[in-house]
Amino acid sequence: MANKFSKGSGALQGQEQGKSDLSSFLEAAKGAVAAPAEGERGRLIFALDATMSRQPTWDQACHLQEEMFIEADRVGSLDVQLVFFRGFGECKSSRWVSKSQELGRMMRKIFVQAGRTQIRKVLDHALNETRKRRVQALIYIGDCMEENPDLVCDKAGELGLLGVPVFVFQEGKDSVAERTFREIARLSNGVYMNFDEGAAASLRGLLAAIATFSAGGREALERLEQSGHKGAQVLIEHLR
Repeated sequence: MANKFSKGSGALQGQEQGKSDLSSFLEAAKGAVAAPAEGERGRLIFALDATMSRQPTWDQACHLQEEMFIEADRVGSLDVQLVFFRGFGECKSSRWVSKSQELGRMMRKIFVQAGRTQIRKVLDHALNETRKRRVQALIYIGDCMEENPDLVCDKAGELGLLGVPVFVFQEGKDSVAERTFREIARLSNGVYMNFDEGAAASLRGLLAAIATFSAGGREALERLEQSGHKGAQVLIEHLR
């Protein structure tokens, strides 16, 4: 897997959509977050399906995702790595970044290209990264699954054994993808959720909770839950 984005990959086109309410969510979480281990920052891998089938909802999804990390930056103690796949076997990872502005610039360079899914590569990359240094969580957003589900789920099970939950957000209603996505979440002790236009508010809340979990661990998430944060409540329930 390549470690850097290729230059001149193009600019993401589209209009900004809506405003996020993540600010108030994460404002309540500020005092609850601590480093996952003494002297260490939390690490979160954020993976995207950038194949052509996602074009209709790509702008909305990227807007929500970018907003999430802009707000997550306020929590602190969190490094993020962006991973995406598209085209003919292209699967890339960024460097680890701690500034939301850097992540935003990376995301704006991505544009969709026709191709098949490469979810197994994403999970394998997460395994390699956490073997180097612990990754707290993996977020994956996609709409379909065109691989051998047994091989994909095998990697999810390995992530579960290493304590890396996968939070899978599915766009659309592809039943084949849903079965595999749910299994990925189950085997890794993560969470599955369908992501469509009507679920945008829920997605914001869950992304905020995942950021808190990655930055401060279970204790931080439980404190956020006690504050009445709905996303944290849902996440705690699914992680039991």
